Amino acid sequence: MELGYLGVEVTDRSALDRFFAEVVGLIPGETAPGMSAWRNDDKVQRILVGDGPSDDATFFGIEHDAESFESAVARLTDSGVAVTPGSEAEIAARGVERMVHAPTPLGPRVELAQGLAQASSPFDSHVVPGGFNTAGVGFGHIVFQLSDQDRVEQAHEFVTKALGFHQSDWFDGTIGPMPVLARFYHCNSRHHTLAIAHVAAELPRALNHVMVETVNEENVGTAFDRAWQSDVEIDSSVGRHDNDRMFSFYAVTPAGFRLEFGYGAREITEPWTGNRRYDRPSLWGHQPLARP
Repeated sequence: MELGYLGVEVTDRSALDRFFAEVVGLIPGETAPGMSAWRNDDKVQRILVGDGPSDDATFFGIEHDAESFESAVARLTDSGVAVTPGSEAEIAARGVERMVHAPTPLGPRVELAQGLAQASSPFDSHVVPGGFNTAGVGFGHIVFQLSDQDRVEQAHEFVTKALGFHQSDWFDGTIGPMPVLARFYHCNSRHHTLAIAHVAAELPRALNHVMVETVNEENVGTAFDRAWQSDVEIDSSVGRHDNDRMFSFYAVTPAGFRLEFGYGAREITEPWTGNRRYDRPSLWGHQPLARP
C-alpha cells in the first residue's frame, strides 16, 4: 500500500495552484470536477484542491492493489470503524476503480482506494528534471498535528491497527522552544508515509505538512531558489533530518500548511530494527529564515 492522494480545501485556491505549479513544479491532473488536480508522476492526480474555509486537509487516500484491498477494508471494519462505500461520483472524481471511506482521529477522513488510473500523458515538469520518487512508495508523505494527548493515542491505534501501518521511529524533543512528540509510520519502503505530531498548543489545522521527494539534490536547490524568489514564506532552510536523512527545505503554502521539498531519504528494509527515539529534528540546517 502507498499514499495515493491528498485532498485539501482552501480559501484561496488560485494562490495554492500557482504555488504548486510555479514553486513546486507539479503539473495539472485530469480528474476532480469542481476542484484543481495536481500530479507529480504519471497518475491522473495526486493532490486535489477544493474551495472551503478550513485551509486544511479534508481526505487522504491510501492505495491498495487488488489483492490487498479487500483485506484492508476488512481490517478497518474489524477495528470498529464505520466504513462507507464511495459513491459513483466520488470514485470517478478520484480516478480509481474502487473506494471506501471512514472517519479518523486525525481530522480528515481516510479513503482506501484501488486502481488509481494512469494519466493520459507522462509526467514532464520543465522545472523538475527527472521528476519525483513515487514508484511503489506513493506520491510523498503527510504529517498531521494534534494538541490533545488522548486523540494522539487514538490516532496511533488507528494508524497501526485499523490501517496496518508500522512505526518507523519517533521524535521526543524540542523544535525551537516547543516540546514535540512525533511518531513516524511506514507502509512500504518509504521511511514514513504518515506521521503524527503532538504539540501542546492551539493549532490552526490538522495538516502540518506534505512532502514530495525529487530524484536529485539539484532539484532541491532550484526549488529553493524558486521559493526564495517568490512571495512565499520559507519556514526552514535546507537541511538534513536525523531520523530519515531527508535533504530538504520547508515552504509555507498560501493555505498555511507547509510543504517539504526533499531528496535522498533512507529506506525501510526488513526486518526493520530502527524503531528508536530521536531527540533532534535535524543533523544540520532546517533553520528559520528571515528575508532581508
